[in-house]
Amino acid sequence: MTPADAPPPPRGSRGALILVAIVLAVAAVTAAWGIRSRGTALAELTRETRETSALAVSVIALTRGSAPEEITLPGNVLPYTDAAIFARTTGYLSRRYADIGSRVKAGQVLAEIDTPEIDQQLLQARADLATAKANETLARTTAERYQDLIKTDSVSRQDLDNATGGYEARKAAVLSADANVKRLEALEKFKTIHAPFAGIITARNTDIGALIGSGSGARELFHVAAIDRLRVAVNVPEMYARAARPGMAASVELQERPGRQFPGRIARTAGAIDPASRTLLVEIDLDNASGELMPGAYAEVHFKLPTDAATFRLPVNTLIFRTDGLRVAIVKSGRAALIPITLGRDFGNTVEVVSGLTGAELVVVNPPDSLTDGQAVSVVPADPPKRPAP
Repeated sequence: MTPADAPPPPRGSRGALILVAIVLAVAAVTAAWGIRSRGTALAELTRETRETSALAVSVIALTRGSAPEEITLPGNVLPYTDAAIFARTTGYLSRRYADIGSRVKAGQVLAEIDTPEIDQQLLQARADLATAKANETLARTTAERYQDLIKTDSVSRQDLDNATGGYEARKAAVLSADANVKRLEALEKFKTIHAPFAGIITARNTDIGALIGSGSGARELFHVAAIDRLRVAVNVPEMYARAARPGMAASVELQERPGRQFPGRIARTAGAIDPASRTLLVEIDLDNASGELMPGAYAEVHFKLPTDAATFRLPVNTLIFRTDGLRVAIVKSGRAALIPITLGRDFGNTVEVVSGLTGAELVVVNPPDSLTDGQAVSVVPADPPKRPAP
């Protein structure tokens, strides 16, 4: 029997084969879908795990700080010219013409000193000068006589030289005696004490009959201060030093005149930072022709000093205090970065940042103490402020 003559397979066997093929196809599709769903679920789980492990933080943008409109610094009111008056000679105070609070003019007599010792020394010096001049006259006459005698060889050359040398020595003695007289005459002039400039007597430490001394152990007799113009000395912080220039306007307020400001201008600066206080000494000139202001007073000086550097303002709850210095945390490419900063003025709830930031950073608010440099973070919206309960 040939294959062509073989009987066809039964219908039930062909249906079973088709059923098996369909079941296999459905199983393959189900397996492929399950594998895909499992991969998608694994990726979603991985993403959720990453998001869960990143620290959630809130950030704020920087607020640019305006140039300071006004700063207030303490100052000391000083007389424009101030001098302590000492005696240049010794003796007893015989007369006094000024007391504390006395207004004096330049050259006005303040006191007179009785100097009996200096007077006697001056008389002796004048007598010594007269003797020296008499000796000089005699020596000159002798020298001239010897000059005539040498022409006839009546005296030796040695005698002429001795006479000429004696004359020169006598001339020098006259000059010395005259200088001593002038020195004592100058000391006599110091018997009268004059005011060096117009001002007011702010101290008097002597009285009639008091022993007056001179030299390093001498005591101050009077203190004179010129108060028609005043100086106000102010120590300006280093960050404002370059802005404090001569000619800049300033106003001065005193506790005894609350609410009233006296206008002035920066007249001069020290030109160097004091290494002890890191400040610049600035002096302001004030007109005080009326005498309303008194030297020695405490003053508050108001300046308008713009800064050259750009500044920013940050809330105090963004600051991180570490052992290596002050820091703020910023978010950069999904990670935290701790940036060192330098603070300026303290405004209470906010502070001024003078260096360390550029202005484009997003700063973390309320950063945790455990936050580290490079730690992964995720930015979340800041919590809205809570409304008070009714």
